[in-house]
This record gives sequence, structure tokens and C-alpha cells, in this order.
Amino acid sequence: MVFEDEVSVAFLDYRPLVHGHCLLIPKDHYETIVDLPTKLIAPLFNNVQLLAHAVEKGLMAEGSFVAINNRVSQSVPHLHIHVVPRRRKDGLRGLFWPRHPYKDKDAIVKIQDLLRSTIAKLQS
Repeated sequence: MVFEDEVSVAFLDYRPLVHGHCLLIPKDHYETIVDLPTKLIAPLFNNVQLLAHAVEKGLMAEGSFVAINNRVSQSVPHLHIHVVPRRRKDGLRGLFWPRHPYKDKDAIVKIQDLLRSTIAKLQS
């Protein structure tokens, strides 16, 4: 996990497009964005904004990609928002995005710690 508050949690994707690829999910179960109560849209997307800022700043990315699948291509039937750090010429084009697994657990922990500390700095 890289972030948690009363509304949502964020964690690293276990099959990342690039290192630092995170998923943000609401704590309560909602299958799609259509099912999300209106009162949760602002707090959830404030966290999306925070996470996008953290992956860009903490990982020195040039930008980020933020996406939601609704049912089609949704491998888990729970609303989740992808936040993916982007760099020019990172190989992510069109609809073919190869996955880039982490080398080992230490590589995962390094990214988690970096994102956690960046989020803490952004929140202070």
C-alpha cells in the first residue's frame, strides 16, 4: 500500500505497465464509476489528483495516465483507478501496453517507500 485515508486505498499494481503504476480503490465496494455515490466523487478524485502528483514528482515522471475501466477489461469487479507514471518514449502506445514486472520485493518496497514519502510531503 502507498496511501490510505477514510475513503480509499492505493497500492502498486502487481502487473505494472511501468514501475510506480498504482491502483486507487474506494474502501467500500462499488463495481463501476456509475455505482459510486455522488458524495464520494470529490474525495476519491482528490486522492487521484494527489496520487498522480506523487507519481510524477516522486518518480520524476514527465506526466501520468489516469484511467478507469467499466466492466470491459475490468479484471476485478471493483472500481479501481489506474495512475501510471509516463515518460516520453516509454513504449506505451495505443492499446498494446506490455507489462513490466518488478525485479524483486526490494524493488517494490523501494517504490512504495518513495511514493509514501512523496505523498506525506505533498500533504504537509
